[in-house]
Amino acid sequence: MRPFALNYARPAQQLEVSVPYAYDSRLQLNVLPDGRLAAHDYAVLRELGSTTSTAGSKTHFDD
Repeated sequence: MRPFALNYARPAQQLEVSVPYAYDSRLQLNVLPDGRLAAHDYAVLRELGSTTSTAGSKTHFDD
């Protein structure tokens, strides 16, 4: 017997997203191309909602 929810479940759609920042391992923060912190750029925060990266989960076992 197949669970009811599996009749309607679909894999999450992967979106192609380009973010205007990159992770700086020295600072352990996301930075913009001009060197400013991405978290301090309100336009980036309004557009994307956050500046999270996967770096923490790759380096810290307790995240």
